[in-house]
Amino acid sequence: MLYRAAAIRRGAAGAFSTVSEKTDTGLYGFEVLRAAKGFRRFVDDAIQRSDELVAHIARLPSSPEIVRAMDEISNAVCSVIDSAELCRNTHPDREFVEEADKASMRIYEHLQGLNTNTTLYNAILKAESESALLTEEAQRAATMLRTDFEKGGIHLPKDKLEYVNQLNLEIAQLGRKFNENVMNKPGFVDVYPASRIPRNLQLNFKSVYRFSTGSVQKQNNLMNTAKQKGLRIVTDSGNVSSALRWIPDEEVRKQVYIVGNSEPRENIGVLNELIRARDELAKAMGCKSYADFAIRPNMAASSDVVMSFLEDLSNIVRHKADEEYKIIQNFKRRACDEKSADLEPWDADYFIGMMKSSVHNLDASVIAKYFPLSQCLKGLNVLVESLFGATFHQIPMRDGESWHPDVIKLSLHHPDEGDLGFMYLDLYSRKGKYPGCAHFAVRGGRRLSDLNYQLPIIALVCNFSSSSGITPRLSHGDVETLFHEFGHALHSLLSGTEYQHFSGTRVALDVAETPSNLFECYAWDYRVLKTFARDETTGDPIPENLVKALNASLNMFPAMELQRQIFYSIMDLTLFGEQASEPMDTISTVADLKRKHTSWKYAEGTHWHTRFTHLINYGAGYYTYLYARCFASTIWQEVCQEDPLSRNTGSAIRNKFLRYGGSKDPSSLLKDFAGDAIIRNYGSGIIPDIGSLCKEIGL
Repeated sequence: MLYRAAAIRRGAAGAFSTVSEKTDTGLYGFEVLRAAKGFRRFVDDAIQRSDELVAHIARLPSSPEIVRAMDEISNAVCSVIDSAELCRNTHPDREFVEEADKASMRIYEHLQGLNTNTTLYNAILKAESESALLTEEAQRAATMLRTDFEKGGIHLPKDKLEYVNQLNLEIAQLGRKFNENVMNKPGFVDVYPASRIPRNLQLNFKSVYRFSTGSVQKQNNLMNTAKQKGLRIVTDSGNVSSALRWIPDEEVRKQVYIVGNSEPRENIGVLNELIRARDELAKAMGCKSYADFAIRPNMAASSDVVMSFLEDLSNIVRHKADEEYKIIQNFKRRACDEKSADLEPWDADYFIGMMKSSVHNLDASVIAKYFPLSQCLKGLNVLVESLFGATFHQIPMRDGESWHPDVIKLSLHHPDEGDLGFMYLDLYSRKGKYPGCAHFAVRGGRRLSDLNYQLPIIALVCNFSSSSGITPRLSHGDVETLFHEFGHALHSLLSGTEYQHFSGTRVALDVAETPSNLFECYAWDYRVLKTFARDETTGDPIPENLVKALNASLNMFPAMELQRQIFYSIMDLTLFGEQASEPMDTISTVADLKRKHTSWKYAEGTHWHTRFTHLINYGAGYYTYLYARCFASTIWQEVCQEDPLSRNTGSAIRNKFLRYGGSKDPSSLLKDFAGDAIIRNYGSGIIPDIGSLCKEIGL
């Protein structure tokens, strides 16, 4: 299709050098977005430009011109869709959010028309047939565009094509509703008295309300609310994670777990409708299931290949995971002095964290003092300078460009190549903002002429907690998350594709998460951490023994963590797999899968999957995280581990992988980068070799 998704506050003063002067502009630097209603003109301009290009293509210019014009259409459409998506998820002004939402729907409807335009389809068939006239990347672009057109049903009879278009629009609307419910209807738990949660732990929660005598009031400063009697915890994903990790009161953990995994209830129906619509789409396209329809263009090629891979991995890891479960259960029994105490789902994070801290003498507050956010951002600079010879510079935000005072803008600059791209950092949690961490594209890179290149623009969005005027400290888990998203950012910033259709993370889904998983490895390596992780008071670098303890802690229960990812992947594949004549009961289906593929019990009545937004963004594609983890493990061990910060390592990462975006066949790209053993044939498709992953987790 002509649109390819780019995978799924207070600035840190002193972290970057500053250049440039201020002028005025619109949101993200687009002049048209000076006001919220500018999104209407943004859509109008994109439609006008694409219509002009369609008319040009209809005259059948040369094949290279056809491919270039098609990419220009894609660029115009993607700029609107990507900008609207970022705005919808991060902008604090409801008018901007609402206008972005309307723009998203309008441009999507226009995109559906483009994807079913036979003039464009016939032109790309002509270009593909004249491959001798095209560069290697242009040949791949023509083939991918033709495949994407056919994935949209352009080859179907008119009435069936109209039906497919209606289904695609319905699927987009259902996905939007699912995500909005997750953001706007997180649920809550009232804890009474508030003293059941130690005061020092209350600061771990982002959305907390104090209440007494039936009233509820939001308190910005928790330490000044000692006279209040109760505590309401909003059960968004961040608060649920904090509660399950830190709260010693088992009954409170249970309440948070149950509510946090039972909201939003509205998404049970939304998901049922989404499963139906996707299944109908797949059947209309001649596939037995949506999973097969979604996976067919990927390296895996079919859902059967993926399911076999996942079930094999599940069987391999089960015995070790069961052993780990028993270790945790025995620890709980000793800690609680109850010889027959059962291990409950809400116990996992709490007792695992307690075990790791006690065995390896890890104190979260001690660890965090080495990771003030300002130092972590310097760490990103260390990476790009050591690996690629580039540096980040902070650019003063032009009037109208930013969506919040805390956002900062960076340019990635190379002394020989100039600016390589731009990155917005929106790192702090706030009401109404996308609750997780993500990489958003704003504009893809592409070749404009021999001398000019359209530089990529991306946004790296996180939800770190902070107090007013205080740069937050990150947990090591936050650091890992930051490095993960930074891997996506580098994929976008360092790609050098001819066409924006292939820019950065616009790649085959099988490999989209590989750079992000690879850079997670950097967050665990002492040679990397010692370059920036410093005590914010003394300036001393993080001790090597502490990093060794962190790694030992990571390796305490690796089978259970892998098992959890396998379960998520199988759940995703099953929900969008072949459907029976009767609608699926997703709650019982997910419960059965959890019992079968994990060592943990299922908490009756919960339906955690109704807030699992990857079902929308990665429908039948969550398995690719495991693919990527296998690929990243092999790349780390074969390419990076010996000297992770060397220029040679950086050259290999950039020139053999990141620079190509989606412009090369992914299996060839991986083999050229890390050797033939990184992948293997499996039935009709390709799966990753699991040897490096098994070695990593001690299997």
